[in-house]
Amino acid sequence: MTAQPKPNRFFSQANPFQPSPFWMLVSYVILGFWSVVVLFPLYWLVITAFKLPVAVDKGPKYIPWVDFQPSLHAWQYLLFDETAGNFVTRPYFNTIIVAVISSILVILIGALASYALMRFEYRPKVGLIVSFLVMAIVASVVVTVFGISWQIVLPIMIALFVVFSSTIGKRFKRSVGNTDIAFWMVSQRILPPVAVVLPIYILYQNLGMLNTHAALIITYIGANLPIAVWFLRDYFAGIPLEVEESAFIDGASRYQVFFQIVLPLAVPGIIATFLIVLIFAWNEYILALFLSGADTQTMPLLVVSQNATRGPQWWNISALVMMMIAPIIAVAIVLERYIARGLLVGAVKG
Repeated sequence: MTAQPKPNRFFSQANPFQPSPFWMLVSYVILGFWSVVVLFPLYWLVITAFKLPVAVDKGPKYIPWVDFQPSLHAWQYLLFDETAGNFVTRPYFNTIIVAVISSILVILIGALASYALMRFEYRPKVGLIVSFLVMAIVASVVVTVFGISWQIVLPIMIALFVVFSSTIGKRFKRSVGNTDIAFWMVSQRILPPVAVVLPIYILYQNLGMLNTHAALIITYIGANLPIAVWFLRDYFAGIPLEVEESAFIDGASRYQVFFQIVLPLAVPGIIATFLIVLIFAWNEYILALFLSGADTQTMPLLVVSQNATRGPQWWNISALVMMMIAPIIAVAIVLERYIARGLLVGAVKG
């Protein structure tokens, strides 16, 4: 009787849930190659920030102290040169102020809105929504075309809408639900910013708010709020309703339940959403290009401005981009455990 050949351990699986050594080796090779593809642009950015202009212009040089001699030329010019220091410091602090404040307000408003959409039932009538939009358009035309002060037009339009909704508005029957409202909010992100930047510019121009932090903060809140509402709805949906009902039985109010029970349970999701919103606000370019000026310029605009008449200043661009991404990477590292839990909430729900 011939002996059966033993299976090669290199190709055999110990159990169905563990791949064979061969496939593990293949997967590690693929992952290693993909890691190089993903991380190489970051490596190229770092080494370019420490190159002299001549080292950048004379072709690709990859290894410091072998292909080229590292230099702090770009950093000294951007941070310590008397003529350049101010135009780097101001946009950097502008970016921090606008991105952080707008992201905090987006999370606060988005958490309230998403919780309300999960726990309350809304049935606004379509006719009233259309009427409100029509009156808003009419008010905008009156302000921009006829030059009437918005302080006069706004209370008049509000009064007309209240009268209309309490009389003719009662005849409207068709309404929308919470799901429709949530989908409408997230659909606002489908519209590209370049399609709405001109009306926003004209609005702030008439309000005298161009080149102000408030204009950028309000605009970023409106642009990023749909993302926060959409994400936080899933996190709040994963919180058992019985927990809130138990608090209500003990005499807690709706606000106490929200701030003392729901928000602490949703911390991982809130932090993950905050970081996503912060990145969007931190890197935003189109809206900042139209709404900001010399006093409120942000870092993305400063990076683009390094494409001068002599061509792109790649060494300065690389150093500025490193300054931009360093705080985001630091925040992501500090909050890593919360972010990982928050991003997995929707994956394990149900």
